[in-house]
Amino acid sequence: MRALFSLAEDLISLFYPRVCLACGNSLFKKEQVLCLSCLYKLPKTGFHLMEDNPVARQFWGKINFESAASYYYFSKGGSVQHLVHQLKYKGHEEIGRYVGRLYGHELLKSPLFNSVSVIVPVPLHPLKLAKRGYNQAECFAEGLAEAMQAELDTRSLVRVRASETQTRKSRFRRWENVKEIFQLTDSAGLAGKHVLLVDDVITTGSTLEAAGHVLMQIPGISVSVASIACAMK
Repeated sequence: MRALFSLAEDLISLFYPRVCLACGNSLFKKEQVLCLSCLYKLPKTGFHLMEDNPVARQFWGKINFESAASYYYFSKGGSVQHLVHQLKYKGHEEIGRYVGRLYGHELLKSPLFNSVSVIVPVPLHPLKLAKRGYNQAECFAEGLAEAMQAELDTRSLVRVRASETQTRKSRFRRWENVKEIFQLTDSAGLAGKHVLLVDDVITTGSTLEAAGHVLMQIPGISVSVASIACAMK
């Protein structure tokens, strides 16, 4: 039976080859989503172990997040950009869950993040969600929640207004674009909790800042942020 299953897998891979979603090279049988080379060579930041890191500094003087970190460095034309593009625009939801599990295990080792009990993804507007079919930040959050044995909350924070694309906007224009687009539907379940607010990529941090301000209306809440990648200048 095992031999027949292996033969079937080989036939499927012949017509539908499995490739690494970061570099495009073929995957071996035991590799998933990322090849072994990318798994070790993609540029990790290590920010989850540093209270004073470049992502955290982006929010200083703007919002009082407990901690902030990103898993990878994002660079134009690089493998991480390709990976995020595959997640966000090519329907590869498995990337978010896979990377979320990887990062979740890392965050559990950090005293800055190991008290997180709830994961909240930055929500999409319903129209964009209907068009794309899924929320890439939620996919990432699912993987994090699984690895960290935390609650996944996709209902308490909602996006009530569609925003324009953030590309090519200044930091001020990005903030103007997102500052009133989020609302709370229920806050009781998050009161007094350490919440991890997550998105796919952090650039200026305007979206996370806007969402964080809304969450911080909840009594006793503490909010940290994390993303798959950060675009550092």
